[in-house]
Amino acid sequence: MLESVFERVLRRDRQGVIAMIAIIVLASWAYVLTGAGMGMPASAMSSFYMALGYAATPGEGTMSGMDSVSGAMQAMAMPAERTFGYFMLMFFMWWIMMIAMMLPSAAPMVLLHAAILRKSAKGKAEYAPPWSTACFTGGYLVAWAGFSIVAAALQWLFQKTGILSPMMMMNSTNALFAAGLLLFAGFYQLTPVKQACLRHCRGPIQFLTQHWRAGSMGALRMGLNHGAYCLGCCWGLMAILFFGGIMNLYWIVGLALVVLLEKIISIGRQFSLVTGSLFLIWGAAYLYVALV
Repeated sequence: MLESVFERVLRRDRQGVIAMIAIIVLASWAYVLTGAGMGMPASAMSSFYMALGYAATPGEGTMSGMDSVSGAMQAMAMPAERTFGYFMLMFFMWWIMMIAMMLPSAAPMVLLHAAILRKSAKGKAEYAPPWSTACFTGGYLVAWAGFSIVAAALQWLFQKTGILSPMMMMNSTNALFAAGLLLFAGFYQLTPVKQACLRHCRGPIQFLTQHWRAGSMGALRMGLNHGAYCLGCCWGLMAILFFGGIMNLYWIVGLALVVLLEKIISIGRQFSLVTGSLFLIWGAAYLYVALV
C-alpha cells in the first residue's frame, strides 16, 4: 500500500522545522549585516579597537588611540534624533539582532518540541506539530521582544545622559560606565540566577517534561517560559553591547558564540564561570585605569 500523505508529512516535519529556523536566522542576520535600518552596513559601524573600549577614555568621554582606525567611520555617523520613529528603529534593531544571536542556541529545544509532537501525533487523525512548534518559537521570540523594548529605552536614556554615544556608533563614551558594564556582566555570570537559568536552557528534555502544555496556546506559553529562562541566562551578557558599540559585529558575533557554547558544550557551566571571571578582571582593570 502506498504511504499516505499523512505519513509523508510526519517524516518531513523535522526538515520543515529546520527550514523555518534557518530562514528566520538567515533573514535576521541579513538585516543586521546590512545595518538594521541605520543607513550603513554593520561593518562600517564595527571596530576592533572600539570593541575593546578605547572609545571611552578617563575623564574625557572621547575617542583615544583609535582616531586613525575609525575616524572616517565616526565622521560618517550622524547624531541620532530621539523621536518615536527612532525608538521604534532601535527596538527592531535590538529585537532582530537578538533573534539572530539567540535563536540558533534555542534550536535544539525547538526541534525537540517538534519531535515530541510528531511522535504523539502518529496514528491520529489530527496533525498540527508545525503550527504548534511555530507557536512555541513565536513565544520564545516574543520574550526577547520584551527585552528589546527595555534595551531600546535604556539606549534612549544613556544617549540622553551622554554616557552612550549620540552618534550611530552607539558605544560607551564614559570610562566608569564602561567599567561598570564589564563588572556587571562578569558578576552576573557567577550568580545562582544565571546558573539556574542556564541549567534550564541546557536541559531541553527536562524543561519540556516539567513545563509541557498541550495545544497551540500551550505551546505559545511554553515558548514564552523558555524565552524567560533564556533571557535570565543571557541578559547580563547582552549589556556588553553598550560597552563597545551596539552594532559592533565583533561583539555581536562574539556574544552569539559565547551563548551557543554555554548551552551546547559539555562544560558549558564551567565555560560561563570562566567568561564571568574574565569580565570581572577586565572590568577591574578598566576601573583602575579610569580612576588613576
